[in-house]
Amino acid sequence: MEISKAELASAAAVTGGQTQELMGAEVLVKALQAEGVKYVWGYPGGAVLYIYDAFYKQDTIQHVLVRHEQAAVHAADGYARATGDVGVALVTSGPGLTNAVTGIATAYMDSIPMVIISGQVPTAAIGLDAFQECDTVGITRPIVKHNFLVKDPKDLAMTMKKAFHIARSGRPGPVVVDVPKDVSFKKVSYNGYPDKVEMRSYNPVRKGHGGQIRKALQLLLNAKRPYIYTGGGVLLGNATNELRTLVDLLGYPVTNTLMGLGAYPASDRKFLGMLGMHGTIEANNAMQSCDVLLAVGARFDDRVIGNPKHFAQNERKIIHIDIDPSSISKRVRVDIPIVGDVKDVLTELISMIKESSTRPDAAALSSWWDTIEGWRSKDCLKYDRGNKDVIKPQYVVETLWNMTKDADTYITSDVGQHQMWAAQYYRFDEPRRWINSGGLGTMGVGIPYAMGIKLAKPESEVFCITGEGSVQMCIQELSTCLQYNTPIKICSLNNRYLGMVRQWQEIEYSGRYSHSYMDALPNFVKLAEAYGHVGMLIERPQDVEPALREARKLKDRTVFMDFRTDPTENVFPMVKAGMGITEMLLGSEDL
Repeated sequence: MEISKAELASAAAVTGGQTQELMGAEVLVKALQAEGVKYVWGYPGGAVLYIYDAFYKQDTIQHVLVRHEQAAVHAADGYARATGDVGVALVTSGPGLTNAVTGIATAYMDSIPMVIISGQVPTAAIGLDAFQECDTVGITRPIVKHNFLVKDPKDLAMTMKKAFHIARSGRPGPVVVDVPKDVSFKKVSYNGYPDKVEMRSYNPVRKGHGGQIRKALQLLLNAKRPYIYTGGGVLLGNATNELRTLVDLLGYPVTNTLMGLGAYPASDRKFLGMLGMHGTIEANNAMQSCDVLLAVGARFDDRVIGNPKHFAQNERKIIHIDIDPSSISKRVRVDIPIVGDVKDVLTELISMIKESSTRPDAAALSSWWDTIEGWRSKDCLKYDRGNKDVIKPQYVVETLWNMTKDADTYITSDVGQHQMWAAQYYRFDEPRRWINSGGLGTMGVGIPYAMGIKLAKPESEVFCITGEGSVQMCIQELSTCLQYNTPIKICSLNNRYLGMVRQWQEIEYSGRYSHSYMDALPNFVKLAEAYGHVGMLIERPQDVEPALREARKLKDRTVFMDFRTDPTENVFPMVKAGMGITEMLLGSEDL
């Protein structure tokens, strides 16, 4: 839904220099229009009814009525991840806000730009335990980049300007704007939406320190065993072209974290696969064995480097580029910190490399590549591809990738084994095509993410790879899919277990499967049909490809594919908790 220039002008400025008398709710909608917002996901309630009334009187922003507030935030989150725009959600006070908390925390952990508008009881009732009151500012403070409680409607326009600015600049993140009911209905003189914002206490650095970049250049060009490690910051900073230019210019090996997949093409030989707990041998061994490591928009988290003491055993020089200074040297000591926007810093680094007469040591680099190819030859992602008796979950993902790799495709996932198989076997060549919850590991995001993306990208194919456990956490959103015509395709890798929990129980708890078996699963085919969609049950390996083909043909229908997969299959490679990233289990023979 496009917003016309005239409508933007109306929202952003005062026509003919005249002041308008508007209710706070109307100012709020004007602010959203001025920010170019196209979609808002939400659920009404008493504290936000004036805001909903203001939405009713306009037609430039489409409101999407979800079935649970958690899904509202997830859907706005998925939209933001796929488009790079700020996602917007609207919830009422009390349980509306508390239901949204999981979605807010999910976005915060993955640095996703969002503005969440929450209703609040009238200002005079705050602190008096009023009906549907909760301390929104206090509850959300640890899981937002910033939050606001608006006590005067005169402050609404500037507060919204600040909220969007904070959400999208620096290290992105969610911002909550809490609006008491009386603020939404009181009238105020509206002089137009601010065209700029100045905040003395918030001025994120964009340009990296030139001296530090020159130091990094020398280290990189003199490296014998260089490695480039990138995370979600490259995608959030829209720096994939710069990363690809840098890697191709140097010829160095590169890896992506779970959140960074697609930043460098997975089909390129210089890409060693994902690293970390379920990363490849070659990616993890190169991380441990390199002599110079360039980390870009990544944070050395526990799922990536494993035990920090083990990681520190090998001498290496580390260059770390990040927009957030607090992420640098947080878990691992860094030799050359560079605080700045990754796109700007990589652009400057590329320029310096091109101007430099020094070139990488070709002989040393060739020897390093020989070592890497030796690790790669072990084919750590092999599985029983010839099995004709039971569907291997990896086979479903691999088949989907083969069918859609040349199409305009987005993949969302929930959290668990299926998420790791999707990351391992769907080879992402483009950025922002892999949408999943990394930092918080939130089950239930898959369908709402897919809904948000399908609205933003109606001509694209959107697949949700999920499991029978995760999918039930927000399955009510199948109703939203029908109402708003978002025909997504759901691939449920149904192994009748909470798969990742079962895997850990098998490996760490001597096979004591405590409450990880799903005893009373619904008939997903009938459930999908009850919501007005198409359901498919797939139980044989030979039926996997035909089912996917049939689902893709049904372009205007949401299709739920219930793949009955091998319940004994585990995700390998695997690094157990507390171990180093090279101390990997490669298969059941290592158990």
